[in-house]
Amino acid sequence: MNISLRAFAVAAMLTVGSLSGAAVYAQENPQVGGAAMFADKNIIENAVNSTDHTTLVAAVKAAGLVETLSGPGPFTVLAPTNEAFAALPAGTVDTLLKPENKEMLSTILACHVIPAKALSTDIMAMAKADGGKHVVDTVGGCKLTLEATDKGVTVTDENGTVAHVTIADVLQSNGVIHVIDAVLTPKSAM
Repeated sequence: MNISLRAFAVAAMLTVGSLSGAAVYAQENPQVGGAAMFADKNIIENAVNSTDHTTLVAAVKAAGLVETLSGPGPFTVLAPTNEAFAALPAGTVDTLLKPENKEMLSTILACHVIPAKALSTDIMAMAKADGGKHVVDTVGGCKLTLEATDKGVTVTDENGTVAHVTIADVLQSNGVIHVIDAVLTPKSAM
């Protein structure tokens, strides 16, 4: 192959590669909490715009996890809504947000983070391969059971709390967010 044909072939491969990379970011993300979510922004940059996640954002700040969740990841974040936090026993959130409870808050929040990028299709495939349910370890050391059915994906924590994924596959530059309707807790928190 002469030099000009080789250069053309390399240029064509680079163009195709950059177009396929652009297609990943061109996928339309669902809105969350009335805000657009951008696949080229990280988890924190997007979460702060969701009106449905103000409690989660406050908790992440209080736990000192902003820098971690702004990092390269990849992370799968199971993001409880404000309503999910409000469903906890009265006073729980206020107690967890106190500086003396930072370690417990950090542990609880880390139980919502899987150290990998797992789209809903990945979760469904893992669950199917394991007979309908798949257990994952979180950054916080919790074991979560993921289950995929024709009604959607659920996540069950070590205490038996079941969270439903209400918005799946919100792509981020450092992973993916799945919005859930319950707060997950480690066995040690109960």
